[in-house]
Amino acid sequence: MVETGNISIFLALIISIYVLIASIYGAKARRRDLVRSAENGALAVCFLLIIATIALLHSLINLDFSLKYVALNTSTDLATIYRITSLWAGQAGSLLLWSLVLSAYTAIVVLQSRNKDRQLMPYVLATLATVSIFFIFVIAFIESPFEKLPFTPKEGRGLNPILQNIYMAIHPITLYIGYVGVTVPFAFGMGALLSGKLGDEWISYSRKWALFSWTFLAIGLLLGARWAYLELGWGGYWAWDPVENAAFMPWLAATAFIHSVMIQEKKGMLKKWNMSLIIITFFLAIFGTFITRSGIISSVHSFAQSDIGPLFLGFIAFILLFSFGMFLYRMKDLETENRFDSILSRESAFIFNNLLFLGAAFAVFLGTIFPILSEAVTGSKILVGSPYFNRVNVPIALVLIFLMGVGPLISWRKASLNNLVKNFLYPILLGILTVIVLLVLGMKDVKAIIAFALCAFVTGTVFTEFFRGTRVRMKRGENVVLAFTRLVSRNKRRYGGYIVHIGVVLIVIGVTASSVFVTEKQLTLNKGESMELRNYSLRFDGLSEYTTDAKNATIANITLFENGREIDIITPERNIYKYEGNREINQETEVALRSTYKDDLYVILSSYNTDGSATIRAMINPMVNWIWTGGLVLLLGAIITIWPSGTKSRQQAFVRYTVKEKDTTIKV
Repeated sequence: MVETGNISIFLALIISIYVLIASIYGAKARRRDLVRSAENGALAVCFLLIIATIALLHSLINLDFSLKYVALNTSTDLATIYRITSLWAGQAGSLLLWSLVLSAYTAIVVLQSRNKDRQLMPYVLATLATVSIFFIFVIAFIESPFEKLPFTPKEGRGLNPILQNIYMAIHPITLYIGYVGVTVPFAFGMGALLSGKLGDEWISYSRKWALFSWTFLAIGLLLGARWAYLELGWGGYWAWDPVENAAFMPWLAATAFIHSVMIQEKKGMLKKWNMSLIIITFFLAIFGTFITRSGIISSVHSFAQSDIGPLFLGFIAFILLFSFGMFLYRMKDLETENRFDSILSRESAFIFNNLLFLGAAFAVFLGTIFPILSEAVTGSKILVGSPYFNRVNVPIALVLIFLMGVGPLISWRKASLNNLVKNFLYPILLGILTVIVLLVLGMKDVKAIIAFALCAFVTGTVFTEFFRGTRVRMKRGENVVLAFTRLVSRNKRRYGGYIVHIGVVLIVIGVTASSVFVTEKQLTLNKGESMELRNYSLRFDGLSEYTTDAKNATIANITLFENGREIDIITPERNIYKYEGNREINQETEVALRSTYKDDLYVILSSYNTDGSATIRAMINPMVNWIWTGGLVLLLGAIITIWPSGTKSRQQAFVRYTVKEKDTTIKV
């Protein structure tokens, strides 16, 4: 299987080079047979990388310690599920997975587009092949997953203990689907620049790909936050870690792109801006991969120091020079005759929205690379902490929430005073009422009050849109359920987007509450002693131990009381693993969590002593579950938005009704 894997990778590299050459030459010479041959080659690359991945998985599951990658990332005590997930636990395996996912995307693009645009598609395929060549070259010659050791050890070093978690079995693959997926809309953009077909075709092809990638990036970020919350034992879920930032930056840029293409589709504007956005988004995705794999920035998520850093920098430089070089070459062809009519319009709201998303991405980028810049200039690495990121991004986030409420209701072209009053009166009143209620309840944190009020405002605008559309359909005799269902199903993109906005609102509420209103206490307790935290009482009942093949565990047995009534027994623990793990971390904390939609009681065994006492850290984190619920709502909205519509014949059979109320049009 090892030789099969190696041969498959080298064949995939050779065929990828052929795909690049044949697709470009075929397009230039108008040789359809060569283009079709290149498309078949792309399918072959996918097949070969599937074989290579299966070969590595076979070695991981069967613990072939003669392979360096297997010896570094597995051990005999490791459960089968974690032997499989160790495929992406190390450098070489994760790069193989990246190449596999990209080849699968390329194969899907080929199969979907074989009978479509003959001018654009060969250049799209050439772009995808170029990116594939880089990653396959790395795993073929620099970070081979099939590198053999000079001897076969009896035992492997095991999987990093903090990666032995169900969320780490899902989170990385989810992010990979998002990261790599960004390549597809970028390829359509490059295809448009290379072919000169700079109309809206590349936008219509790439929009759903961009939304698909954005969705997986968002879910991947939330799964990573959930993992950090449960596994790292510090009570939080987001620390502005460089590798967290690496996934967050392309998500921000992709969000701007998804909103911006609406203006090009509806108004034929922002062609230059959209092309720039997709280039920046892809750059940030590759930059994030570079951060994770070069080892130049310290992170709990990153891989060890590697020789591939300079190669990645060269590839990033090539991407930027070539992409923006083509952009400048086609600059005149990206001109548009349309202009903005008014600053009070939906177009302007989208522009401000884009600028803020891009500003947030730049702020995160600057904070992430600052340690590298400081070391290059001063010789010492200066880390940028959470205060910088929060101080810069919280105000941006608040304005973005406001614009998220403005966008759905403000008119295209120019909003009249009547339109503004009619559409925003009730949402604004809801926001003001929220402020009054929070002040009456005693809330004093200004940022929290503003955040909650803006969330109420956005919720009001979204429900206004749903209410109006549903009411119009009900006037034609449909019941409320049928009216609502048909409203959403016949304009999935619009109303799915509104559901995404509700998901974001829930996430913002959860993040705000759990960041501002945390209660925390840490005490060293002897057996029988208790600690009080709000309405909870935690009685320490002593330590106990157990041993498995993988670890030695120490448990703090705690009886939990709420308002004087016993409600649960919780058992936070500390584990010492018998094998070091691939980052030489052999200790891990398992938190005890009692979770409701009101708050989370989060209990950590910080340390213990030989006399049987233990240091217990307990936290009450309000409304954390709103974050995870918001993620599910966001996913639902994204699925609705992406979900394909009916066939053309069915779409043509639909009767579109519009109700015009002064300068507002409601599509139902």
